Amino acid sequence: MAQVAALWRHPIKSHGREALHSIALAAGMPFPWDRRWAVVHDAAADDATKGEWIPCQNFMIGTRTPGLAGIWARLDEAKGEITLRHADLGEIAFSPDDPSGQTRFLDWVMPLCPETRARPKAVVALPDRGWTDTDYPSVTLMNAASHAAVEQQIGRPLERERWRGNIWFDGDVPFEELGWIGKRLRVGRAILEVREPVKRCLHTAANPETGQRDADTLGALDAGWGHRNFGIYTEVVQDGTVAVGDQLEMLT
Repeated sequence: MAQVAALWRHPIKSHGREALHSIALAAGMPFPWDRRWAVVHDAAADDATKGEWIPCQNFMIGTRTPGLAGIWARLDEAKGEITLRHADLGEIAFSPDDPSGQTRFLDWVMPLCPETRARPKAVVALPDRGWTDTDYPSVTLMNAASHAAVEQQIGRPLERERWRGNIWFDGDVPFEELGWIGKRLRVGRAILEVREPVKRCLHTAANPETGQRDADTLGALDAGWGHRNFGIYTEVVQDGTVAVGDQLEMLT
C-alpha cells in the first residue's frame, strides 16, 4: 500500500514552497493556506479584487517568469507573515495583507521579472478558496514513481519541487495515477475524489534552487508518454488529517 512521502504548500501562488509534516483537510476546501495569495500583473484582464476565482493568466507565474521558481517560503499562520528567500535576492519577511509589506515584497521580487513581460502590480488574497489552477478548490497528488520515470527519461536527477504538488506518495507504477480519474482515495483520514490530470507548463523546466530553466520536462513527457500530464487534481470530500507516513488507499 502506498504511503504519503511529502506534503507541500505554496502560500503565494508561484512564489515559493514550504514542506509540512501534517495538515488538516476539509471537505470542499483546498489545501490549507496553499495559494492563498497571488501576485496580479499589470496586464491582467480580470479583476482579482472581487473575491472570486480568476484564471492563472492574470497572475505572475513561472511560465513567463522562470526566476520565481527559485523562491522558498515559510509561513507563520498566527501572524499571517511570510518569509521568502531566493539565492540571488536574499530573504524578506512581510505580511501579504499589509500594504507596506506588499510594497516591500514587490520591490524585492522585481529583479526576477523580465522588463519585456508583464510586471507585478499587487498581492491579492482569496482566503477561503485559494488561487488554485482549477476553477474548483483542488488538492494535487504527485507520484514519486512518475517523477523517477521522468528523471530516467531525461537522464539525470530532478528536484521534485518543480512539480509544485501538495501531496506526494510513493507509488509503485509510473503514471498509474492518471487512471484514477473519478475514483476515491483515502489519504490518511481524509477522502479525496480524483477529478483530472494536471497539465504541465514551462514552470517545471526551471530549477527550484536557481530559478534557471535547465531541464526539458515537457519534452520528456512528450517523448516518453505522449502527453504533458504529471499529477492529478483531487477534491476533498471528507475531512481528515494527513501526515507524512500515512497510507493511501483506493476506495472505488
